[in-house]
Amino acid sequence: MTDDLKMRIHGDPSGPTLIYLPGLHGDWTLVSSFRAAMAGRARFVEFTYPRTTTWSLDDYAREIEGMLLAQGIERGWLLGESFGSQPAWQIVKRSRDRRNASEASKPGDDPVGFQTQGLILSGGFVRHPVIWAVRLAGRISSSVPMGCVKLFCAIYARYAHFRHRHAPETLESIAEFVANRTMDADRQAIVHRYTLIAENDLRLVARQTKFPVFYLAGLVDPLVPWCHVRWWLRKNCPGYRGGKTMWRADHNVLGTAPQRCAEQILAWISNANFPHGGIELTDDRS
Repeated sequence: MTDDLKMRIHGDPSGPTLIYLPGLHGDWTLVSSFRAAMAGRARFVEFTYPRTTTWSLDDYAREIEGMLLAQGIERGWLLGESFGSQPAWQIVKRSRDRRNASEASKPGDDPVGFQTQGLILSGGFVRHPVIWAVRLAGRISSSVPMGCVKLFCAIYARYAHFRHRHAPETLESIAEFVANRTMDADRQAIVHRYTLIAENDLRLVARQTKFPVFYLAGLVDPLVPWCHVRWWLRKNCPGYRGGKTMWRADHNVLGTAPQRCAEQILAWISNANFPHGGIELTDDRS
């Protein structure tokens, strides 16, 4: 992980384009097995965020858009994991604002910029349902001694051998994940992302979104109450088509159930032109 926004592109551009925006950790280390499951089936674009404590949410969205457009990627599906749902919604907002400005000045002109074909929230949200917990987590993250962080990471690395035993590609990335998390600059960037979650409210954007929106969750998720998020989307987001719960997965559902997530996401993309009438899809109880 570096102090610059980084992007990698995998796969043939003739297929659907899926753009992965990581969670609070900010890199692509935990999505390795999901990437492998998508190989040959879609163009997979992944990002690593800079260790910034100054970027606004719009800065994230603007820089991500700019890097996509610089590589000729003008449209695609956004896959927002946890915190990654926030820059994803902000990208949607930027597109809507451009369209409104274009219609006001020159009706009929197509606005220039990235166009979102659909949005998949992986343990994500619009406005986090428990903001006081987000603020508390940010304060704790900023005050815990680095020695404790390193100890926790060492314990996590051991646990990861069990957690990702069916995801060998992700397991191979755990050492890099731990090394990144034990840098103070990385911790400060994560604390700043907690602040962005607490200070931004993108519910108006979701209420005006009509393109397909789906939700992917792991059953055990102590970080985001996915039941509440999905209830809110059903009630308020016109484009919400349904969701899937992976019963043997957790908050990092892409890393703990990569193959099933890949199959589900590809099915959603393939069937996106056939609305489900707002009915919730049957949950995966396998």
